[in-house]
Amino acid sequence: MKAFRSPLISIFAALLFVLSGATALAEDADTKQDVQIAAITVNLNSASAQELADKLDGVGEVRAQGIVKYREDNGPFTSVEQLLEVKGIGMATLEKNRARIQL
Repeated sequence: MKAFRSPLISIFAALLFVLSGATALAEDADTKQDVQIAAITVNLNSASAQELADKLDGVGEVRAQGIVKYREDNGPFTSVEQLLEVKGIGMATLEKNRARIQL
């Protein structure tokens, strides 16, 4: 029985080692993605509708034009949360893009 237990312990230890490395790689990939998203920023107060549509996730031409119109009608954005006042922009869209938005 001892001869059988030793290979099982080795296999179990190897499996734990591999899984811990995979977890570290996944965490590293998440960190790189966050940095990449943060590097893509757009200024709500100066970007064109095309730039807003290109750089904001879930924002197409119509919503981007709505952002520009809101800015023209109400003046510059003073908070990111003001974006919620634009027709078609909800909390999910805001949260997906929060790291990309500058004022």
